[in-house]
Amino acid sequence: MKGILLATFSLILSQYLWAQSGDLSVIRNDAIQKTGIFSKGVVVCAQPIAANIGKDILEKGGNAFDAAIATQLALAVVYPQAGNIGGGGFMTARDAGGKLLALDFRETAPFQSSRNMYLDKNGNADMHLSQDGHLSVGVPGAVAGLFSMMLYAKLPFRILIQPAIDLARKGFSITAQQASLMNDFKVDFEKYNKGEIAFVKASPWKAGDILVQKDLANTLERIRDKGAKGFYEGTTAALIVAEMNRGKGIITLQDLKNYRTKFRKAVSFNYRGYDIISFPPPSSGGLLLEQMLKMVEPFSLNKMGFHSAKTIHLMTEVERRAYADRAKYMGDPDFWKVPDSTLVSDSYLKERMKTFDQNKATPSKKIAAGNMSETNETTHLCVADKEGNIVSITTTLNGNFGSRVVVKGAGFLLNDEMDDFSVKPGVPNMYGAVGGEANSIRPNKRMLSSMCPTLILKNNKPFMVVGTPGGTTIPTSVFQSIVNLIDFGMQPADAINAPKFHHQWLPDELFMEKGFNSNIIDSLEKMGYTIKMRGPIGRTEMILFKNGLMYAAADIRGEDSVAGF
Repeated sequence: MKGILLATFSLILSQYLWAQSGDLSVIRNDAIQKTGIFSKGVVVCAQPIAANIGKDILEKGGNAFDAAIATQLALAVVYPQAGNIGGGGFMTARDAGGKLLALDFRETAPFQSSRNMYLDKNGNADMHLSQDGHLSVGVPGAVAGLFSMMLYAKLPFRILIQPAIDLARKGFSITAQQASLMNDFKVDFEKYNKGEIAFVKASPWKAGDILVQKDLANTLERIRDKGAKGFYEGTTAALIVAEMNRGKGIITLQDLKNYRTKFRKAVSFNYRGYDIISFPPPSSGGLLLEQMLKMVEPFSLNKMGFHSAKTIHLMTEVERRAYADRAKYMGDPDFWKVPDSTLVSDSYLKERMKTFDQNKATPSKKIAAGNMSETNETTHLCVADKEGNIVSITTTLNGNFGSRVVVKGAGFLLNDEMDDFSVKPGVPNMYGAVGGEANSIRPNKRMLSSMCPTLILKNNKPFMVVGTPGGTTIPTSVFQSIVNLIDFGMQPADAINAPKFHHQWLPDELFMEKGFNSNIIDSLEKMGYTIKMRGPIGRTEMILFKNGLMYAAADIRGEDSVAGF
């Protein structure tokens, strides 16, 4: 009861501040709300100002798509380490009429890119080039994605983008966490940029400082006035290309003009009577999620016990096998035939589990991809409205602040997504993921992703919206959150906040957050696991639908927040 009262007070306070104050920065610290129960609409995302902007759009008569667009644009201003217009992502959604949507606005490789572009004269991978600076940038898809979402929105785009413009021009109050992050990246910002940029100042950033981004405000106004052409053509496009030329990048005006989003067929399958809908390649997330859930479905996880050594062992071995398949078989389906139907078939998955030993770990060197006849910086948002529209979107710049390159005169950060390709077979990227021919670099190709924006239906009605950032940990975090709620009967906040673990085949290590019982860790080590304790894994957002109400939860690992009414 105490928790409900506190949440209610927080909601009332944030709504009052939002309604009464013309200074959006006032909301920054007082509006963080981790849980809430709503009947008409809700937004859950990485930052409370953005969440409140999305809620405000819902209250003005917008639907979940309107709110998602406005929230994304706000995140590009108030969450610059991952929110963006210089990156890309994926949307999984279901409109009020029951239509499933899988929108791909992932970045693409520039036309001048080539398979061996990051190899030195000796054939060794130069990961600095694929992860840092201008050459690491893929052609951004975020803005094109917003206008594809407008097909399902109700309000004019100028209304949806204006809050972001105001935030960029007037500024907002940053938190201690944001100040620390910008201070940590000051050297990189100065290294990869010439002249002044908004994220660097003479003295260190501190909590309460106001971040003003006037160049970004001008860019957003061009998008408001000219639509997608206000980004992919004209002044902004010219500024992007000029920035590329300054740092030996290869994106051209033609690359920008030719960028297109794609609607794909969502991954859809059943797990214990629930319909799971997630994203297909070029994201590995949906296929990995289907593989993992189907491989554990024959087992009674509830009887095995939450976070018991047996349960963690089973789920880890499932993760190991799925990620081995990811390395060999998954890539952009427009360039590579992904054997998706085989990868998720019952017979194939049964064969994959034949080597599972209930008493000991299977070394990754003994687990290849199956035989067949065939920073950690991302951000996620979940939105639902009273009409029945549900939206799950994951966007990214890849690493923190992406390439750390700010387009001079345009004020926004560019991604470093080229590192998500397989730079060289067997060489891990910044997240430790390895790949091969399926994910090799080719012009106009989309790099493989781990993003996993997911919806769940029960009896053909909305049951859950879920997703998280976290690089290669994204699918395992969504996997564990779903299991926590469906198999172990947890409430949303408990399901997403419980300590998480992660295994991705290579490196052959079981990563675990703090919070696990030491006896469990000892048991896992005796089974043969090499355990590495690490910091927070992802920041999962969730909305659960029950008895006509929306139960929303934002991850405690960050400054994530819910806002609804």
